[in-house]
Amino acid sequence: MTDTAVEKTLAVLEALADHSRITDIARVTGLPKSTVHRLLQAMVDHGFAAVRSDGGYLAGPKVLVMAGKILRPVDTVERARPALRALREQSSCTVHLAMVVGDELVYVDKVEADKPYRMPSRLGMSLSIHSSAIGKAVLGSMAAGELDALITRLTLTGRTPNTITGEDRLRAELAEVRRTGCGFDDEENEVGIRCVGAAVRDHTGAVVGGLSASTLAMEHTMEQLTALGPRVLEAAQAVSTALGYVE
Repeated sequence: MTDTAVEKTLAVLEALADHSRITDIARVTGLPKSTVHRLLQAMVDHGFAAVRSDGGYLAGPKVLVMAGKILRPVDTVERARPALRALREQSSCTVHLAMVVGDELVYVDKVEADKPYRMPSRLGMSLSIHSSAIGKAVLGSMAAGELDALITRLTLTGRTPNTITGEDRLRAELAEVRRTGCGFDDEENEVGIRCVGAAVRDHTGAVVGGLSASTLAMEHTMEQLTALGPRVLEAAQAVSTALGYVE
């Protein structure tokens, strides 16, 4: 298949995500209807397109299978890892990636800082959504109705003396998270540990988790952690882009 043929095929496949009629696909791709029809038939034969009952076309089973494989958690980790490593080098902090699971977050990756100590977090461990930097970043990214419903379900348990356990105070902090894009944990999840986090979105634009830079409280003041916020936000944006998110 020539490069031109490949480009035409990919153009039709991309258009198929938003259009089902040959006329519309021809219009957005600039290809003749006969060419679009021929390419669609070839895609149907190979499982990359399917014919609808009304004569239109839609993505075929092979596309759905491929999408499912691409979006597996392990693939998410692989795609995110370069950004996590870069942030570790820039910040000298341990960097975590966590995904939303119900009303909690679960660590799915961790890149340790080059320090003589190790953070107590571990892969598969769940973390509270209201007392963690990633959790606050996720909460701050939610629409008002979704946030209200979740806060109603949450029990704002005090994990340390610094944990926010009042709804009004939590909402006030989330307003700041929405402004800056960053969530902070000032020894609220574990005594002696501070974190700054940002939310991660997938190809649909949905918030699916977040990443954070974690450090010992004795090593970084809150002012220093705040200054690190823009780099954490950039890393989260890089992961979102790797997952297919387009602003």
